[in-house]
Amino acid sequence: MNNLPNCPKCNSEYVYEDGSLLVCPECAYEWNPAEVEEVEEGVVAIDANGNKLADGDTVTLIKDLKVKGAPKDLKQGTRVKNIRIVEGDHNIDCKIDGFGAMKLKSEFVKKI
Repeated sequence: MNNLPNCPKCNSEYVYEDGSLLVCPECAYEWNPAEVEEVEEGVVAIDANGNKLADGDTVTLIKDLKVKGAPKDLKQGTRVKNIRIVEGDHNIDCKIDGFGAMKLKSEFVKKI
């Protein structure tokens, strides 16, 4: 029996060869083993425009955000500097000038 790699999408061990491609019967993913890129480690955050965000980036809010327990909202166009990407639903950890520490969802920001 051949030693084929696990599926990169679902990590299934039931992979088979179909010509020059490898196929996963569980998720129907097909790939060329010669073109496989290294899988990125860590958390990936994508902004509202589809750009990849990284630690230290500067972003802008794309809409007004209501903040629970705060007397004022975060306004559209607010610039947030030096973000950190973290795991979870709110995947941006940052400090907003005049507001304080905050966690934001990447879908409500755009990279500058």
